[in-house]
Amino acid sequence: MKTILVDAVAAFIIETEKENFEIFEPMRKILDEFPNRKIILTGANDEQFKKFGLDKMPYEVFTLKHDPEKVNPEYYKKMLEHFNLEADDVVYFEHSPEAVTSAQSVGIKTHYWDNERRPLRELSIFLEHNT
Repeated sequence: MKTILVDAVAAFIIETEKENFEIFEPMRKILDEFPNRKIILTGANDEQFKKFGLDKMPYEVFTLKHDPEKVNPEYYKKMLEHFNLEADDVVYFEHSPEAVTSAQSVGIKTHYWDNERRPLRELSIFLEHNT
């Protein structure tokens, strides 16, 4: 069973008002339907961690505090090593096209999450077919 890697801010965490962030509950509902392990990926530093509410997440959270950013393949290599995972052990969805390309470059099956459209059905299909 593959681990689901979850993009944090602008995917699982959304801004509801200026500087007010919360979990995107329709996405959480979909994720909770899967028994798979879930890990939220972020680049947040300590201040951002609190600001985005990442200290109150229902799943594990991983950050490298912007060193490097998710657009750098080293981020994913370090994350996989940290959790003792292989690229084939995980699937990922991410809102940044550059970070999608970065994750794919290390062999992670990655789905682009369009935060403007929020296509929940597409996400659900991706997870159903790849986990």
